[in-house]
Amino acid sequence: MSTISLVTGSSRGLGRATAHSIARKGGDVIITYQSREADAMSVVADIQKLGRKAVALPLNTADVSTFATFAERLESVLNQVWARDSFDHLVNNAGHGEVAPIADMTEAAFDKLVDVHFKGVFFLTQKLLPLLADGGRIVNLSTGLTRVSAEGWSAYAAVKGAIEVLTVYMAKEFGHRKIAVNAVAPGAIETDFFGGAVRDTPEFNQFFAGMTALGRVGVVDDIGPMIAGLLSEDNRWVNAQRIEVSGGQGI
Repeated sequence: MSTISLVTGSSRGLGRATAHSIARKGGDVIITYQSREADAMSVVADIQKLGRKAVALPLNTADVSTFATFAERLESVLNQVWARDSFDHLVNNAGHGEVAPIADMTEAAFDKLVDVHFKGVFFLTQKLLPLLADGGRIVNLSTGLTRVSAEGWSAYAAVKGAIEVLTVYMAKEFGHRKIAVNAVAPGAIETDFFGGAVRDTPEFNQFFAGMTALGRVGVVDDIGPMIAGLLSEDNRWVNAQRIEVSGGQGI
């Protein structure tokens, strides 16, 4: 029986690459998107071309009040498409960037970071737990910036630090159900994240490349296959870990 993985924020960037990688390894995927429906449907089409099943569902990970309805819709999709009442993997990937020095960070921008990257992950996982299969996996996305500082990223890095702590507690509390939980921490990646800053701004790109042992910033295909591999049975004993995937950033 094929696995079913739910990847939040998978219409673009790392989420898209992760969804593709899971499908290439023989898994089915549930895509979520906030506003990029056409992009999400493109990912679905790509996965179907690989001979796997895929569905795209809208989800605003900043709005906890919508999670109960999302869970109901997810349960219905699982029954209709897969004749199942559970899924196997949850990848909490959805996110955004807010960059400002501590002196200039606004409360509104700070709250949005918390809502998307911490509160949303916490309560979405809570709401989906009844649908997550025993023996399943959860991967939470963190960042290399929890270990290496860069001016302006304090609030973003801090909420990702909270995710790393939460990951350990999830692993402990869900262990009786044999659910493994890990955090993956990418370094600087060329995507459209934060307006494509690393990809499109030469000084950003060069700055992070200069911090990295392998001499370049990452690309999405450095990360997606790693996450897909972490979900496989080959890595069933990896649990409660922060795994940095950065090419040796900041060493």
